[in-house]
Amino acid sequence: MNRILSATFLSVICTGMISRAQAQGCVALRGNGPATCTLTHPDEDRSDKWIFSMGARYFKSYKHFKGSEEQKERVLNGTEVINHQTAIDLTLTRLINSRWSVMLDVPLLANARSSLYEHGLVNGVNNYNQRHSMHSYGLGDMRIAVYRWLLDPEKHKKGNIQAGLGIKFATGDYDYQDYWYNVGPNGTRQLRTVDQSIQLGDGGTGLTAELNLYQYFSRHFGVYGNFYYLSNPREQNGVRTYRETLTPALGNEAICSVPDQYMARAGVNYMTKGFSAALGARLEGIPVNDLIGGSGDFRRPGYVISLEPNVSYAFKKMNVFAGVPVALRRDRTQSNTDKARSTPANKVNGDAAFADYVINVGFSVRFR
Repeated sequence: MNRILSATFLSVICTGMISRAQAQGCVALRGNGPATCTLTHPDEDRSDKWIFSMGARYFKSYKHFKGSEEQKERVLNGTEVINHQTAIDLTLTRLINSRWSVMLDVPLLANARSSLYEHGLVNGVNNYNQRHSMHSYGLGDMRIAVYRWLLDPEKHKKGNIQAGLGIKFATGDYDYQDYWYNVGPNGTRQLRTVDQSIQLGDGGTGLTAELNLYQYFSRHFGVYGNFYYLSNPREQNGVRTYRETLTPALGNEAICSVPDQYMARAGVNYMTKGFSAALGARLEGIPVNDLIGGSGDFRRPGYVISLEPNVSYAFKKMNVFAGVPVALRRDRTQSNTDKARSTPANKVNGDAAFADYVINVGFSVRFR
């Protein structure tokens, strides 16, 4: 298999990894970089020691779900929460040798959120009839990771597994503030923290683990898989949500949680010359309980299963790629605070807004 096809295949593996950040609206998935965009293969030119990647993503979330049931009346009645989220990941990778590499990811985020229930409060009474927007812009949570091919690349050119370990730093502002309208005693606006879904970071130092694998069956056909988990040991970041002002029953959701997140994807691809197309399944979400540390306070756990088509083209030392994961199933699962409020006669399940699809585009460049 020639060098161009190898590079093209690996760029397809990476396509869509960029959308980890804030991937589905109110379920606040935050990004940690297009890790597998930076992989190298033994057939590629080893004189290149660096790879720079830039990926952009955009989505609009507005469809509300409780569990897996869509609340269609929210859109019909105009009470839905609408998130517009855009992110750019800048990633630099150093290829140490044929087996080891180091990656640094820097995400830049721009978010807008419009709603009714967060605005329109006058003297403690919410009229639910004033839609306003809040925004956040800036640096997200940066990450550094180390990767190693588990099998000898010289002996396993048709298939291999790469493991990665990283640290996610709390560089993104997790107490970002904007104006909430008509919440003061005289109907004046107040500067408060924005919703958890558009915060630039989660406030925790986390550990990331990854597995990236591929297998060629012929010159044109192959399969790929990517598995990622972010563990955030910190339970909560001390940032107020103001949810307790909506109803006293939400008193245990007054502070933001610092949740884990996960992603898994797998599929098949077809390659010819510098072009490659892939189709796979993608699962990503926020768990109810973290692997390490507590899982209390406010979080919106849930997951999305998507069908993920990708295309990529390689020429000279550059790859360009695009992907559009389309949601097949969206589920806002019960949080621990939901469970604490539930009774045998009344199951409490918070809602969350999800996107129909996510747009991912980007490129990577190899250089010495």
